[in-house]
Amino acid sequence: MELILTLEEKELLREILEQHQHQLLREISRSKHREFKVELKNKERLLESLISKLKTGQPGELMMRSA
Repeated sequence: MELILTLEEKELLREILEQHQHQLLREISRSKHREFKVELKNKERLLESLISKLKTGQPGELMMRSA
């Protein structure tokens, strides 16, 4: 699958993902249940990977084009 984003779309998506990541980190720190915490940490790792790809402009599934 290929997703082509404008620069503005890419920045908005990155901001949304970073906000969600921040919320997840708070939830992880407050969680008492080990299994739930593991699930949240896995989601946070995936978010970090997506954010990293958006920041670096890594080619592949997420591509950028000018408006």
